[in-house]
Amino acid sequence: MKASNWAMAIILALGFLFSGLATADVSGTTAPDFTLKSRSGENLRLEDLRGEVIMLNFWASWCGPCRQEMPHMDAIEEEFRDYGFRVLAVNVDQNRDDAERFLESVPVDFAILWDHDSTVSELYDVQAMPTTVMIDRNGQARHVHHGYQPGYEDDYRTQIRELIRE
Repeated sequence: MKASNWAMAIILALGFLFSGLATADVSGTTAPDFTLKSRSGENLRLEDLRGEVIMLNFWASWCGPCRQEMPHMDAIEEEFRDYGFRVLAVNVDQNRDDAERFLESVPVDFAILWDHDSTVSELYDVQAMPTTVMIDRNGQARHVHHGYQPGYEDDYRTQIRELIRE
């Protein structure tokens, strides 16, 4: 087998091996700051929320797993809000009307932010929908989740509890 074929085989094998990983520990990585317009019309800046634990979620209206995950995120924010926790859901749809229709069928109370030009999703190197980043009180990204499957909300709760206790 040629060297280039071996390299491709190794890359494919590693891809299959790691494709099942849903979460990554990114401790020590400062979460990039950003300012986005919220659904309520005000600008929201991540840096202004320093001192709170943040669940930063990137989603799109066409994303089926996002539709499953959002009610869980709403319940999680309600459960931990009094402990200094917030959910920020960054929509990446180019057409805000698509996102608004989605939110009519999946109503939530947490902050919805608009990233129509994908500036913030590029800062966070979002490669899959949904992508969730857990950020500690010091502004450090601590965990990244790619995609969603039922049961991930249990992992979210465990990580949030740990971050709140720190």
